[in-house]
Amino acid sequence: MAYVRRNVRTLTAGERRRFVDALLAVKRRGEYDEFVRLHIHYYTADGEDGLRVAHMAPSFLPWHRRFLLELERALRRVDSSVTVPYWDWTRDRTTASVPWTRDLLGGDGRRPDRQVMTGPFAYTAGHWTLKEGVTDAAFLTRELGGSGDPLELPTGGELRRALDDPVYDAWPWNSTVREGFRNKLEGWGSGTGSSSWHNHNRVHRWVGGAMLGGASVNDPVFWLHHAFVDLQWHRWQSAHRDGRYLPDRPPGAGDGQHGRVVARHDRLPPWDETPDQLEDVSRIYRYA
Repeated sequence: MAYVRRNVRTLTAGERRRFVDALLAVKRRGEYDEFVRLHIHYYTADGEDGLRVAHMAPSFLPWHRRFLLELERALRRVDSSVTVPYWDWTRDRTTASVPWTRDLLGGDGRRPDRQVMTGPFAYTAGHWTLKEGVTDAAFLTRELGGSGDPLELPTGGELRRALDDPVYDAWPWNSTVREGFRNKLEGWGSGTGSSSWHNHNRVHRWVGGAMLGGASVNDPVFWLHHAFVDLQWHRWQSAHRDGRYLPDRPPGAGDGQHGRVVARHDRLPPWDETPDQLEDVSRIYRYA
């Protein structure tokens, strides 16, 4: 039977505690840092050579769907009642709302080092030391809202703009494409500053700190954010019944994207599934 992923704001105190406890257990086992390493490894940008699977490519959505499932399976090995909740950043938009509470993810980073001092993932609590992709210190950092260069979280209208596009993705299948649901949701734009970040990308920028760059998995909010992004793919599929993952075939040898993107029936590294196989996961989980 399919299990349920719920809005984090609806979790009871007990459900919040079990979710946090399961995350901390996965961290103690050393499994969590493997997820950080995996995301860093597959964080390949347009300007780099080789296959792009996790970002700036059509497979952004199925890759992260599979990534979420791996984390969820690790959590459920600890506590079978736990699923990954989602954070609806179009509704819970302030630094005082969920999930930034002491019993969930803790709050903003302090000045001047942006260190998170509250909640179970604060370094001072003794359970959450950053070990992978660390550039400054071993503690979790945040800068909610980007105090130095203030940002607003994406609105429902901005999200709707992505959901209304009936085409999944378009050539050249990278961060420069301006049409298609995938990049409108992933959020690579033109220009500079906040206007160049949309939806998914804007949220990473709004949280700041550890959520910037390939090691963003170091902040547990990564999973709640990507569960909401995954929910948008589900909503897009429901709204556009004929919409399928694109490209359906690999770009040809004369195409600049040849060997750089995953087509619908291609294997999605590091797993054996294809985007086609990950389009329907209704037998595994559903959203409430």
